[in-house]
Amino acid sequence: MEKSLEFPVLLQLIDERSIAFRAAVAAAPSLDVQVPTCPEWTLFDLAQHLGEGRRAWAATIAAGPDATAKSAPQGDPAAPREREALLAWPAASTQQLLDALREAGPDRGCWTWWGKSQSPQTCGAVARHQLHEVAIHTYDAQLTLGAPQPLPDEVALDGVEEFLSTLCTTTVAWPHEPAAVDYHATEGRSWRNWLSDDGARAARLPAPGTLPAIAADEDPDAADASARGTANELVLAFYGRIPLDSLKLDGNRRLFDQLVAWDPEQ
Repeated sequence: MEKSLEFPVLLQLIDERSIAFRAAVAAAPSLDVQVPTCPEWTLFDLAQHLGEGRRAWAATIAAGPDATAKSAPQGDPAAPREREALLAWPAASTQQLLDALREAGPDRGCWTWWGKSQSPQTCGAVARHQLHEVAIHTYDAQLTLGAPQPLPDEVALDGVEEFLSTLCTTTVAWPHEPAAVDYHATEGRSWRNWLSDDGARAARLPAPGTLPAIAADEDPDAADASARGTANELVLAFYGRIPLDSLKLDGNRRLFDQLVAWDPEQ
């Protein structure tokens, strides 16, 4: 993958998306309303999940590169029921995460669950994934109010690339015929996911008119299937927030079903 957002920008965007999440919670008529995209949760449950998760990752980062598992949340893990206190609680959770990331820096090693993927096991990669988890749950909260907002462009574009790098790459063999799947954002950026006996890998495709950044036998015009939409639509489809059919799908559509069903850990 090409260079992603700079570490300070990731931290700033985590903070901005967290503020947007709390604004949605503050505006909700009730904390007991069900979240449409997480139907097993109420808005209170979503806030509790987001806060607990940030505290756990803060503790994991603080545990250092030799940690062998995710750490338990530090501080008070119980989300308060009273709204004003609840709003302060995830704010403190976000601050714990940001403080831990700043203290560690982007290059320090960190335990992650994505050890077989292309994403590195570093605090910078953790910050990147945390941004997109917070961004998606902010969308969930806004949708609960009936006023979902598109992800900011830079968040959405990076979200496509981060999802492909972290959740769509592995050293585990692809159990079907080798294939290449392309993803095109209407903002002008494209990526390819290669699937083979060697596993799955992904890369950004060269922009039209630029020198090729991939081998000649990996012709960007030879994809077996492709999906096209805005970066926001691609990310929301990746995370199951909108139907895959919301995208423009071309080629062998069965590949998308195989990708959704594939669990390399099994």
